[in-house]
Amino acid sequence: MSLFDSFFLAGFESACHINRAGQRLNMLQCTQHDCQVFSDYELLRSFNIRTVRDGTCWPLIERAGTFDFSSFAPMVEAANRHDMQVIWNVLHYGCPDDVDIFSPSFVDRFARYCTTLARYIDDHTDRTPFYTPINEISFLAWAAGDVGYIHPFGIGRGLELKRQLIRAAIAGIEAIWQVNPRARIVQVEPVIHVIPPRNRPDLAERAAAQRAGQFEAWDMMIGQVEPGLGGQPKYLDVMGLNYYHSNQWEHPDVRLRWEDNPRDDRWVPLHQLLAEVYDRYQRPLFIAETSHFGIGRGPWLREVADEVRQAIIQGVPIEGITLYPIIDRPDWDNLDHWHNSGLWDLVPDEQGALQRVLNEDYAAVFREISQEDSIPMR
Repeated sequence: MSLFDSFFLAGFESACHINRAGQRLNMLQCTQHDCQVFSDYELLRSFNIRTVRDGTCWPLIERAGTFDFSSFAPMVEAANRHDMQVIWNVLHYGCPDDVDIFSPSFVDRFARYCTTLARYIDDHTDRTPFYTPINEISFLAWAAGDVGYIHPFGIGRGLELKRQLIRAAIAGIEAIWQVNPRARIVQVEPVIHVIPPRNRPDLAERAAAQRAGQFEAWDMMIGQVEPGLGGQPKYLDVMGLNYYHSNQWEHPDVRLRWEDNPRDDRWVPLHQLLAEVYDRYQRPLFIAETSHFGIGRGPWLREVADEVRQAIIQGVPIEGITLYPIIDRPDWDNLDHWHNSGLWDLVPDEQGALQRVLNEDYAAVFREISQEDSIPMR
């Protein structure tokens, strides 16, 4: 396993969509990662983390068809200075104001952005670049197309939007490869488990369909489902799996409680979910997002690490675990509420600068895990 420079990765929240209140978010700015990126990467190096998932803010970089990389340049410079390997999120839920994500023109518009971004990165680094063209296609299609949670607040158009995002991602990948054929593509989706309520066997089929939906975007990407979208196996290069305490539930939306002791006997261990994905696609994979909040941060990471270790022992080639978010983040719908989910909490000083305050309990667990021989630190 040598896809990444370090087995443990860090992820910086980079969502830049419009929330339910009509407010344009820029999580890179909200966390001040955009202006503290040099010191943030230095903190990561102190924990031997040398690979990160970070973001580009398309709405900030492209306005009215004009590209300005001044907001992005410090991030590339910081990565070069600290020799940091970066997986760039190209579209993290947000598009420029003049872009209609449902319009046929969206595909070409996104491909043009991918071309321009890839050229900029190629001009400023000699590393093999990694890109996630569209982060969590399944979630974005649901949130923006089915239930009206984020812009453009579509209702009942989730499948339509998913098809559109697949077309755009494919066009974006081809655009990136035109610039640099060595570029690696990381397709990131949530991994979930869904079951019917104990007293509702009549919902078993619906629960199974909801669970199977996690594979739809990947199957479209390889052309196994709806081949007319243009999918081919080459577009599924590296697979990133996002996994949180809320990723297992009773249909339709009752969470199985990870924190219960004893835990619900229908809970499926993570190593089994990882094996299922690998058996299905036979691609390199890694945990692209995982974390908990508050006092649960350390125990959650311990369990995830144990489950990944078990998967590796059973022959599943897990390439890494991403602590996401690595620094705390505010809630999308209430920027005054912080999740307390990072390795570092963010505390404002008298001038309003967000100080990175290490959560010692979380850090102690991370250090312990990092020193275990069965987790392949590099």
